[in-house]
Amino acid sequence: MKKKGMYLVIIAVFWMTAITGVSAGQAEDEAVTTMDQVVVSVTQTETTSAKIGGNSVTVITAKEIEEKNPHTVLELLKTVPGVFVTSTGGMGTSASVFIRGADSKNTLVMLDGVVLNDPSSANRSADLSDINLDQVERIEVVRGAMSVMYGSNATAGVVNIITQKGGKAPEIIASVEGGSYGTWKTGGHASGATDKLTYAVSGSYLSRDGFSIADKDNPRIPQDGNTDEKDGYENLTLSGNLGFEFNDDFTLSSSLRYVDAQVDLDDSAGGYTGDNFIPTDEWWKDPIPNPDGPTHKRSESEQLIGQFKINNWLAKGFFQSIFSYEFTRNDRQAYDNDNLPWYDYKGDSDEFSWQGNMNFDTHVLSLGAGYYNEAMESLSSGVSDIDTHTLSYWLQDQLFLGDNLVLIAGARLDDHQSFGRKTTFRIAPAYEIPSTDTRLKASFGTGFRSPSLYELYSEYGNPDLEPEKSRGWDLGVEQGFLDDHLTLGVSYWEMDFENRIDYDMLISKYNQLEGDTETRGVEVSAAWTPVKDLFFNLNYTYTHTKDPEGNRLVRRPENQVGLTASYRFLEKWQVGMDARWVGERDASPYAMDKDGLPANTLDDYTVVNLSGSCDITDRFQIFARVDNLFDEYYEDAFSYATPGLSGYIGLKWRLL
Repeated sequence: MKKKGMYLVIIAVFWMTAITGVSAGQAEDEAVTTMDQVVVSVTQTETTSAKIGGNSVTVITAKEIEEKNPHTVLELLKTVPGVFVTSTGGMGTSASVFIRGADSKNTLVMLDGVVLNDPSSANRSADLSDINLDQVERIEVVRGAMSVMYGSNATAGVVNIITQKGGKAPEIIASVEGGSYGTWKTGGHASGATDKLTYAVSGSYLSRDGFSIADKDNPRIPQDGNTDEKDGYENLTLSGNLGFEFNDDFTLSSSLRYVDAQVDLDDSAGGYTGDNFIPTDEWWKDPIPNPDGPTHKRSESEQLIGQFKINNWLAKGFFQSIFSYEFTRNDRQAYDNDNLPWYDYKGDSDEFSWQGNMNFDTHVLSLGAGYYNEAMESLSSGVSDIDTHTLSYWLQDQLFLGDNLVLIAGARLDDHQSFGRKTTFRIAPAYEIPSTDTRLKASFGTGFRSPSLYELYSEYGNPDLEPEKSRGWDLGVEQGFLDDHLTLGVSYWEMDFENRIDYDMLISKYNQLEGDTETRGVEVSAAWTPVKDLFFNLNYTYTHTKDPEGNRLVRRPENQVGLTASYRFLEKWQVGMDARWVGERDASPYAMDKDGLPANTLDDYTVVNLSGSCDITDRFQIFARVDNLFDEYYEDAFSYATPGLSGYIGLKWRLL
């Protein structure tokens, strides 16, 4: 670890000595109360974190979201061990989520169980850049192959964003926030319930002047005015949840979210980016910067996400039946610097599913079936309206043997319209040694990912592609100390991907790689609550990746360290910190500097963020955040800028 990484140690020591010293006298005898967190993403049933077996799960709670006050889901995912997030510029630009070193296409992203992976994107990955935290209650991240419950794309893990439902007590909250880069956000939230009806609705509008996507501080790309333009962002989000309870055994629920976003973009040529380049016959290798040219390049997108669910309990609660219909509608349009149409993508998905859960005293047996249809259209990519569907059947058992052994096992059959039947399975046992605070866990699972419609049928598509296959396992141990005031955990994992699909420059099409792509790693975590209302979490992730030719996968660090801390004091004040050190990464092989030399690697960096809030009255709260406290210079992708030192302040007003 380089010297920059020592920032985390210095900051940790400061917090531990200063804050613990202030608090110890008043709170050293107070018990620390921890709640068993509800988790739904592992089994598609509501269970507690103590009963998820050997699955590796991180839950970002409502309390953490409120304390950090970030703008987007992506900022929170950066704090999760085993997860690395990259973006190509500022807010709203394209972002990728890598779980345990796998490609972003191997991560399934959901909102309340609705799949967000866009059928019209190049590899059916999910771009979270436009998903803000309006009405988000918690985020569950499951690491490891989860195709057994979710099918294609869940080969490395699952991110499930869960929104707030209506509560008995009515609530109305308005907020306003402003800060660096010309950022302004206003929003409102209302929730409540009647005898039968529950509701929660919210809306927000965010605008941001931004900064140049083309990195003005990178001396290896052309400057001289070609990195001066500010690239702005706008986001309008409306969302709502409704629930109706006919009786204790029969309920209906529905949710809807609409996102309308626009982000300014820069040109890319020669392996780097800039405000504008003059087109030439060989623009891709010898572009001519054009700082005085027009800069209208932008992307406009609309997204509609919906769900309708019927819950029915039979036989005095022994049998639960869940029927759901879920859909997404994605529409992306882009325009070049001359304000002419550049590309267009429309992607739709429709899913019908049913799951039945039989609750025996010692285990919960689930069986389910689903129909998933995906469609895309892109005139710019030569894809007319095309669709495909998958029929799925699954079986899962959650077995509880006494108070110490939990075993979760499942199998799934997916029948794809074009690729036939694929079978996956997963087993995840966990055992707590009696009379100790030691918990042993393990998992083994298989997965598959069918080629995307773009990979198959676009102008760069290859109709001969076969599905990707994967297998993975992990072993871990968790140990509690000091009456669970301190918890240590370590896990080792491996994943192998066969028939991995990647773009082949030699044939200008997508192709299958011969041989296995491998990822290996270790996740270490320590959670410490020395006194009431004071919490530290330190984690380290080692990730080793290797493609069939023995090369590291790009933009994925081998080493990363994260440290978070939060403290609430004097009843009304709360302060928090989020720091992370990211090691050196390989740049994309297509990344070149202005002299035509490969970028090769991206430097390590340390970023420290601070947050805080004060409850002025029972109805007013002021909150603030400082990002990149030390104004660290870094790039997630070569030539693409990232935010420097920036600050934001806002006010929440509880009207009811």
